[in-house]
Amino acid sequence: MSPLSIEGAWEITPQQHGDPRGMFMEWYRFDLLAEAVGHPLRLAQANMSVSAKDVVRGIHFADVPEGQAKYVTCVRGSVLDVIVDLRVGSPTFGRWEGVVLDATERRAVYISEGLGHGFCALEDDATLSYLCSTTYNPTGEHTVHPLDPDLGIEWPAGAPQLSARDTEAPSLAEAVASGLLPDYAVCTAYTGGLGRS
Repeated sequence: MSPLSIEGAWEITPQQHGDPRGMFMEWYRFDLLAEAVGHPLRLAQANMSVSAKDVVRGIHFADVPEGQAKYVTCVRGSVLDVIVDLRVGSPTFGRWEGVVLDATERRAVYISEGLGHGFCALEDDATLSYLCSTTYNPTGEHTVHPLDPDLGIEWPAGAPQLSARDTEAPSLAEAVASGLLPDYAVCTAYTGGLGRS
C-alpha cells in the first residue's frame, strides 16, 4: 500500500500467486487497509460498472459528513482511474492523480471521503468493482465536469463519451462559488473520528 500525492488516496498492489491452474490473490484486506489509512473502511455497498472504450465517468463525490470512501479495482480490461482533491482548503486542492487499473497488475485504489473520483475506459468492456463505505444517496452525491480545463486532467480518450449528468456538471470554479464542495477541515475531522469509533 502506497500513499498517493493527495492525502487520503492510496494505491494498493496485491501479491498474485499463480501456477498452471491459474491465479489467487487477496484484493482487499480490512486490517491492512485500516492500519495504512488510520481507520477501518465500513462496507455498506458494492458496485460494478462496465464501460465501452473512451467512456469517461466522473468526477463524482459525496457530501461530508457522511461522504463515501471507495476501494476500487478493475476486474476486466483497463482504465485510467483519476482521483481529484475537491476539499476546499486542502494543500492539494484541485490537484489530480491518475493510476492505471487493469486485469494484469490488479492494482486497487482507496479514495477517502471528500475526494473526487472518475475514470476513463482504455478498452471495451472495462469492468470496475467498487467497495463503498456508505449507500447511494442521490441528494448528497455530486459531480464536477471531468473536462474542465481548470482541472487539466489528461484523459487518454480521443473523443470522451460522457453521461448527460457529467456533461451538465458544473466546473470546479462554479462548484466552489456555489459552496458545493467539501471542506478540508470538516473532512479531516470526520475521517479522524472514524479511527476512534
